[in-house]
Amino acid sequence: MSEKVRLAVSEVAERLGLLLAAGEEGLEAEVTGALASDLLSYVMANGKSGQLWLTIQTHPNIVAVAALAHLAGIVIVSGFEPEEDTLARAEEEGMPILLTAETAYTVAGRLYELGVR
Repeated sequence: MSEKVRLAVSEVAERLGLLLAAGEEGLEAEVTGALASDLLSYVMANGKSGQLWLTIQTHPNIVAVAALAHLAGIVIVSGFEPEEDTLARAEEEGMPILLTAETAYTVAGRLYELGVR
């Protein structure tokens, strides 16, 4: 069994080439896993503290859900762009929002390769 990898959101963003859109204040949070879903209710019920959330959702409610579940950050995939209100809310909450043109499937695989489980 391998030792648990400890990565901050900032390290994950750098290694995967993710663009920071908002929430710089939360970049040093430890990533403990990941969750890929576009259903807010699923994330509220199943999200665990420290996870990165992979989604195509872009509206401000994603920040509220991520904060409620104590997630480490949100990765908006497939080239989707967050709404301005979403970015403002993320700044208020210190919730990192990272952007990528890659699909959730690809990002999840790359996170797994980094040791994020």
